[in-house]
Amino acid sequence: MKATAVAHPNVALAKYWGKRDVPGNVPATPSVSVSLGGLETRTTVAFDEALGGDELELNGSIASGEPLARVSKLLDEVRALAGHRRFARVVTRNDFPTASGLASSASGFAALARAATAAAAVHLDDRALSRVARRASASAARSVFGGFVALGTEDDAAAEPLEVDFPIAIVVAAVTLAAKDTSSTAGMAHCRATSPYYGAWVDDAPKVAAEVRAAIVARDLPRLGRAAEASALRMHACMLASDPALLYWAPATIDLLHRVRALRAEGVSAWATIDAGPHVKVVCAPADAARVVDRLAPAAVRTIVAHVGGAARVLPEEAS
Repeated sequence: MKATAVAHPNVALAKYWGKRDVPGNVPATPSVSVSLGGLETRTTVAFDEALGGDELELNGSIASGEPLARVSKLLDEVRALAGHRRFARVVTRNDFPTASGLASSASGFAALARAATAAAAVHLDDRALSRVARRASASAARSVFGGFVALGTEDDAAAEPLEVDFPIAIVVAAVTLAAKDTSSTAGMAHCRATSPYYGAWVDDAPKVAAEVRAAIVARDLPRLGRAAEASALRMHACMLASDPALLYWAPATIDLLHRVRALRAEGVSAWATIDAGPHVKVVCAPADAARVVDRLAPAAVRTIVAHVGGAARVLPEEAS
């Protein structure tokens, strides 16, 4: 009863921010994302009847508290589906900064859902697996799939892959390797409770998500870039209006945004998006990725060129 899975984080081009007042961790806004090939989480789940509780090793360190509780909650769902009560040992590792705004929860819970169901011999189709992952982390519902993926706001939402061959590059400019001070879950709750712009954000988001989706289907990079940048900046405007203000940006974040604008002024098709963290991701044509890296690198501690990645998958036993 052991399996290893790999999943990629994703970047939301149309942002999800906020939760509905219904059970199951359902987003308040629709989102559209792209999987980040080149970054990955690898997770091994081993159910063992000798264990007295679930165990979690994250990036080489034993984890407890909230991280372990979230893992156990997903495992409880898998145990219920499998019809057994065995606890599990979970070993997971990211090859990119964790809990800092690079969607490690998305890849982490997608990999966990894929590995845990495989280890427990629970057979779910991808949409059902997406629902399991969503209940742990809404963005993880999208990382179950590869490529471009949409997630709605219906009561039992599952992610939906967009069958579009649209090669783009995503340059990730990380400004710190440290975890962020405010988790996305806590940030969403604070923003919803205190930001006077939250209602406007929720009302406007479906229109922007539809524009992002249409741009992807049309394979129109400038249209996609403009809409993705607008979605990110509107989300952060809502955060900044919270009381007290929710500010994920660092000084380097501003510097990077100006560098992206300067690239556009020079004729490079490049647009920025920022999740709940300080890092800047730049959507561009693959042919322009090296030039984007050259411009961003002085303001970042690490740059990564990601491509459109694949779905979460179980590894062969010999490769795990």
